[in-house]
Amino acid sequence: MSEEMQRLQTQLDGLNLQLLQLLSERARMVGELYYKKETLGMTEADLVNVQQTLIELVANNPGPLDNETLMHLFKEIIQSFPKVKKEATTRRKLLVSRQSKSEDTIIRVKNIEIGGSSHIMVAGPCSIESKNQLLTVAAALKDAGVTVLRGGAFKPRTSPYDFQGLGEEGVKIMKEVADEVDMVSICEIMTPSQIEKAAPYIDIFQIGARNMQNFDLLKAVGQCNMPVLLKRGLSATMEEFIYAAEYILYHGNDQVMLIERGIRTYEKWTRNTLDISAVPILKQETHLPVLVDVTHSTGRKDILLACAKAALAAGADGIMVEVHPDPQAALSDANQQLNIPEFNTFWKGLLHSGLYH
Repeated sequence: MSEEMQRLQTQLDGLNLQLLQLLSERARMVGELYYKKETLGMTEADLVNVQQTLIELVANNPGPLDNETLMHLFKEIIQSFPKVKKEATTRRKLLVSRQSKSEDTIIRVKNIEIGGSSHIMVAGPCSIESKNQLLTVAAALKDAGVTVLRGGAFKPRTSPYDFQGLGEEGVKIMKEVADEVDMVSICEIMTPSQIEKAAPYIDIFQIGARNMQNFDLLKAVGQCNMPVLLKRGLSATMEEFIYAAEYILYHGNDQVMLIERGIRTYEKWTRNTLDISAVPILKQETHLPVLVDVTHSTGRKDILLACAKAALAAGADGIMVEVHPDPQAALSDANQQLNIPEFNTFWKGLLHSGLYH
């Protein structure tokens, strides 16, 4: 080989190595871009606009490659970054993941811990209807040893004609009652504007299933210093559920709990389908506390205890159940709420099972 040919071959080998380095750097940057944009909720179509990229490259083609060859070459480069690599990169970097934090997150509210060595019971009416109604339930729950009181003040209802909750009056009642019986309070909010209204009166924000992907709300609670209980959406995959939680951590709030509340399937014998498999998977993939709402997932009083036992056996950190002093007179979810004697029976069965501790 002539000296000139050797020089050209050496230069070509050097260019090949430079191309390899550039392609590796491009792959790294694409992975980072996927992570940043997916964290912000952007879709696959938003991530890579192949057609626009190719048009710009052709417009700046210096030759000697013809446009068709150039487009084919870059199309292969753009589309060759493996999706599986992207998913592994994003999952590895998620703030909610075990890769980011190996130990369990423990949420401390007043004198209780959620996600620690002990289980937690969250109970109360679907909707706050009056102080007398909420106090009747809270006093009975407190006597039984329950420490967390739930109750809805802002209610996202399927029908606009259904009871929508008492709003700000409801959260004020919640504070009065929770203070009187010395319980931790939890109440759902639906919009960022309700944060300021509710924050002085409750201890934990709940984000309901219908708002799991209300990204403005997720960002807003991420910017406040209050614990958040995030419910899985009606038809949400676990990946979507985890990303919703990631929104909150990404914006600065690491006091997040997840709650499985059943998903919508074709089954009609239960209100929803309780996805027990979600519990060990969420515990394995994230460091966040995981609870199970047995009321909304089943809608059936006769199987609440069995499902609660199954949830605890699967690794759940706590259980949520709805309790009303007179369920048939309830303004929402009348058929699925336990009355106080029914709750006591349910509670004793859970305690005697040996699964709750």
